[in-house]
Amino acid sequence: MRYKAICFDFDYTLGDATDAIVAGFTHALTQMGWPAPDREAVRRTVGYMIDDAYTMLTGDTDPEHRQQMRPLFVDVAHPMQVEHTPLFPGAIELLSALCQRGVRLGVVSSKRTQVLREVMANNGALEYFELIVGSDAVSRHKPDPEGLLMAMEQLGVEPDGLLYCGDTLIDADTAAGAGVDFCAVLNGTTAAAEFSRVPHVYIAPDLWELARWLGVEK
Repeated sequence: MRYKAICFDFDYTLGDATDAIVAGFTHALTQMGWPAPDREAVRRTVGYMIDDAYTMLTGDTDPEHRQQMRPLFVDVAHPMQVEHTPLFPGAIELLSALCQRGVRLGVVSSKRTQVLREVMANNGALEYFELIVGSDAVSRHKPDPEGLLMAMEQLGVEPDGLLYCGDTLIDADTAAGAGVDFCAVLNGTTAAAEFSRVPHVYIAPDLWELARWLGVEK
């Protein structure tokens, strides 16, 4: 194992919160007078901050409207995410195998820290992570590398000892900014061809293949 630590993005890397995110945006947008969003359009915003996703879906850049949308989204999406966000096939097996080999694990995500912790706990996966860095734990969000730099400091590893796994070009840019290796996971909406144009060490079709590439498959 080359890496002493591995950090993961969450949405479309380890877990699938699509239903909750779509429900949250449907509630928020319709309450604000917008039509219900298309499911695939919402999926393409996953990985962005909620405020930015709102603008991507509506074209509205008004700061007050962006702020107004957030609590409407959270009221519906938060409880649904905690109760109805499954991890992708192979996630538990991968995390368990990495921990057994002494690899230190973390999450660096645009979700809020408490939501991440609750989702992980509900899936029986919280025990595998030494740290979880959500959007509320940093002052500058991805693709700024602040979250990954914080993870490196807390995990006590140098850039060449950390791998970041994610599903978007935002994640690839975050890894590059932190000076760490990046592995793409194709559980989301970004195609392999897009990742081929940015720095990466591997493109994994799914978490089973990621485990095989890391040499920890069962």
